[in-house]
Amino acid sequence: MVQPVRISFETHVLELPIERILPLRPMTERITSSRRYGRIVSSINEVGVIEPLVVTAGDADDRHMLLDGHLRLQALKNQGATNAPCLISDDDEAFTYNKRVNRLATVQEHYMITRALDRGVPARMIASALGMDEKSLARRRTLLDGIASDAVEILKDKQVNALVFDVLRKMKPHKQFACAEMMTSMNNFTATYAKAILAATRQKDLARPDKPKKVAGVTPDQMARMERELEGLNSDFRAREATFGDDVLQLVLSSRYLDRLIANENIERYLAERHPDILGQFRTIVDASSLDAN
Repeated sequence: MVQPVRISFETHVLELPIERILPLRPMTERITSSRRYGRIVSSINEVGVIEPLVVTAGDADDRHMLLDGHLRLQALKNQGATNAPCLISDDDEAFTYNKRVNRLATVQEHYMITRALDRGVPARMIASALGMDEKSLARRRTLLDGIASDAVEILKDKQVNALVFDVLRKMKPHKQFACAEMMTSMNNFTATYAKAILAATRQKDLARPDKPKKVAGVTPDQMARMERELEGLNSDFRAREATFGDDVLQLVLSSRYLDRLIANENIERYLAERHPDILGQFRTIVDASSLDAN
């Protein structure tokens, strides 16, 4: 019988005195001057604490260790608050909470902003809650204008630098898709990498092919060479992608066969005496496949 999943905290929110909440790490000046902390302060000022703090059950002196929400707690302290909304945890392991939660992706943030504006939420309030100015908010609202739907689908759950979308708009839709694929395969979603791909993009693949590319520090000859190299890289990538599944299957089947083969003492002894180099290669294949499986 399948055991039911047990939630690791109580389902109701309690207002606990801040003086009884014990943080597990100090708040340094570097942390409190960070952009992330500033956004949390702005959000609390505008809409309050959306996500309760997570604390352990009280000890003999009714004190609670803080498992998640150090920045929120510090922001409340700086505002002079006396109480904080908290969830009581049944598990004192911080791994359970936000350390393993995926943060809001760039495209998802765009959808959230658009929906809030369409529902009549003032732009000033949204900008303040997100720790940005109204001009930046307006840019986030139009983030996907001119972006191919296929490229959006690839990047929808990624933490992408917002400037990447400005670079993508300079490419035709099929090239935007190829660029998004390449960034995902390299797990690199920086504007610098996107600009490098743009520099290596052929003129005919640009949104405005009649307008010459201008990339700081790159000469026309260098751009031409980058275009040729990127074209070759794309061809190699497509070729590997087309056969990757079959290659992995053949490797797994072959390694299992070789594993059983050299497990036979007679065969292993024969190979060790007559063909030690082949036996070494067999073992390398088996070991490599075992590491992949782990």
